Amino acid sequence: MKKLVIIGGGFAGAKIAKALESEFNVTLIDSKDYFEFTPSILRAIIKTKYLKKIQILHKYYLKKSKIIKGRVEEINKDKVILKNNSPLKFDYLVICSGSSYNAPFKEQDIVIATRGNHIMNYHSKLKKAKNITIIGGGLVGIELAGEILWKFPFKKVTIIQSKGKILSRNHQKSINYSKKYLENRGVKIIYGERAITKNKDTILTNKGTKIKSDLVFICTGILPNSKFMIPKFNKNLDDKKYIKVNSNLQLEKYSNIFSAGDVNNIIEEKTAQSAEKQAEIVIKNIKNLELKKGLINYVPKEKPMVISLGRYNGIFEYKGIVLFGIIPAFLKWFIEKKTMIKYKN
Repeated sequence: MKKLVIIGGGFAGAKIAKALESEFNVTLIDSKDYFEFTPSILRAIIKTKYLKKIQILHKYYLKKSKIIKGRVEEINKDKVILKNNSPLKFDYLVICSGSSYNAPFKEQDIVIATRGNHIMNYHSKLKKAKNITIIGGGLVGIELAGEILWKFPFKKVTIIQSKGKILSRNHQKSINYSKKYLENRGVKIIYGERAITKNKDTILTNKGTKIKSDLVFICTGILPNSKFMIPKFNKNLDDKKYIKVNSNLQLEKYSNIFSAGDVNNIIEEKTAQSAEKQAEIVIKNIKNLELKKGLINYVPKEKPMVISLGRYNGIFEYKGIVLFGIIPAFLKWFIEKKTMIKYKN
């Protein structure tokens, strides 16, 4: 069987490994040993036991794949090099290494909002904190504010948003609803400013605004996890270090190397749903290469979006249709449940 190496065990990598492990000798490399339903990790800071519902070890749903917990140092045209590990040869490589947040300053009591286990460890500090700052007013920042207000309605929450509005890429109805929802619950939103330093319990913005803060959540500054590409594949990265792919999700000049999910330069909302749709194309195209068939193009399309504002409230948005309230909140729970059943079964 030909060797397929997959870097990253998120929505794209997990789906590809699960679909192809019966047809290829699959090796999955991930920095953690489990799949995680990342759209729900924010609830872990409210309910510490929640992570158990949205995590499953890779070995439980991958029956034939080899799983390596580690980080890739470098790749070349036919090998993946890991730290303290022998090089892994491949016939096909799929890069699904995702993205991460970049903290504007390195201090204690800074929470990176994409790390489930990290978030859970701050539950006790959240309970004690009186003043909470969220840096970033995009999807993650707004959902985090909704989670905190649901469980701790008397906390003082401040959102620092560098742009002129929150949820800047969403429908105006979603922006208006979330703004009203948050402000009615005492949230202060600072627009057009960036956090630059933190000194003890005070954050300073680039415009001189001082914000008293016991706990800070980073929900902005997304960076693609592509550092291992730089030594040999720097020409395949764009100016923001996203991996450049063609319409078949292949690297230019490398028909056997694909990339899916947050780390590539496809212009669309970087969501779990987009990662899974790209994974479907990669799966079909690897099979088609083996069968010497034509490849399928990935065409970005607008997808339904669900924004959570706590357990019982949310926003559903699709093609100009915007719904508010408990139905979107239920829909997000249903999507999470359906995904986890798929992997657990």
